[in-house]
Amino acid sequence: MSAASIRAMMSPGLRRVLVAVSVLALAGCGSSHHHHRAAKPKPAPPPPPAPKAKPAPPPPDLPWPFYGYDASRTRLFPHGQKLGPPFRRGWTFHDYALLEFPPVIYDNTLFFEDYYAHTKALSVLTGHTIWTRSLGTLAAASPGLDIRHKLVFFVVLSTTPGARLPGNGRIVALSTQTGKIVWAHGLASGSESSPLVLGDSVIIGDAGGTIHSYRATDGHQNWTFQASGAVKGGIAFGAGKLFFGDYGGHVYALDPATGHQIWSASPGGSFYSTPAVKFGRVYLGNTNGSVYAFSAGSGALAWSAGTGAYVYASPAVADIPGLGPTVYEGSYDGNFRAYNALSGRVRWIHPAGGRINGSAEIIGNVVYYSDLGLDTTVGVDARTGRTVYSFRDGEFASVLADGKSVFLIGYSTIYQLIPKR
Repeated sequence: MSAASIRAMMSPGLRRVLVAVSVLALAGCGSSHHHHRAAKPKPAPPPPPAPKAKPAPPPPDLPWPFYGYDASRTRLFPHGQKLGPPFRRGWTFHDYALLEFPPVIYDNTLFFEDYYAHTKALSVLTGHTIWTRSLGTLAAASPGLDIRHKLVFFVVLSTTPGARLPGNGRIVALSTQTGKIVWAHGLASGSESSPLVLGDSVIIGDAGGTIHSYRATDGHQNWTFQASGAVKGGIAFGAGKLFFGDYGGHVYALDPATGHQIWSASPGGSFYSTPAVKFGRVYLGNTNGSVYAFSAGSGALAWSAGTGAYVYASPAVADIPGLGPTVYEGSYDGNFRAYNALSGRVRWIHPAGGRINGSAEIIGNVVYYSDLGLDTTVGVDARTGRTVYSFRDGEFASVLADGKSVFLIGYSTIYQLIPKR
């Protein structure tokens, strides 16, 4: 049936309802079309807050790994041209015990031990203690660093309670980061020979006259050598050999791989001084009052110079611009001297006014020593011997540096000295 026929059959009222529904339907379609226009884009979320900037790491330091700075024990810090006086004081650390030997430096940390064999790691930035460990009861040596394996080695004269004489000592390897003991060996006679790290070995002498070479990582003993007397100074390395003096008045050169003797010399007296190796010579002081220079190759005496009193201190050696190869050495006669390193001729004499027991250090154009008689640390011009700095503390150790600051070692106190630049 057609749509027209259907409409014809509807009543007029029904037809009106149908028309109204159709109109509403058409209006509804229009309304629906109107409400479905494209929605406005939602606003973008705000960007996340920028991360807080991390604090800048502290500037790196320059390691001072051994007593005497380097394996040759020259006591020359080669990066010290901007570290001269005048200074301003930074932090101060009080140990309250004798600091006879200076610290060593690595990773913004000072490592040292005091008279009572208390070892410490100290921040060079703040002077605050990082860790501490007691290793015995009597000590008199600087530690030595194995930077590659992050180890620091200490020697102890005694672990006997109340000890004041050597005996029942040991060597101990500690983690530089935590102070945890990695390995240790007893030393019946005790040791005050500041450790030398050479390759994978750590080398020391002891009060019984034995030289020990240990594997640095686990303490395995590589070799030993028996000298004629107590070995109190550190072992130095240069020209492919190990050098040391003993209390029997001998100086030795050893093969570092085997410990076999290459040569020895016997000038007499006693050697407490740690050798310095430079210019093909081995330099060290003697308790008979002389400073000696031996050929590193043969052991032949190159020269000697008398001071008239004990020379306990170890020499500092450098090629000084405008002066040439020079050896600096203090004596119990109260004078600090500069010698021509090749001939032994005295370049200048600086009157200290008191006994000099500790070893000098060269930083930039200044040579520093401590005066045991006057309890003072003094810096003199390396070329002339003229005093350029003086500080009222210091008896044995003098100074060391990390490229940013100088650290002065008093009787029982460490001072940070910052150049005024």
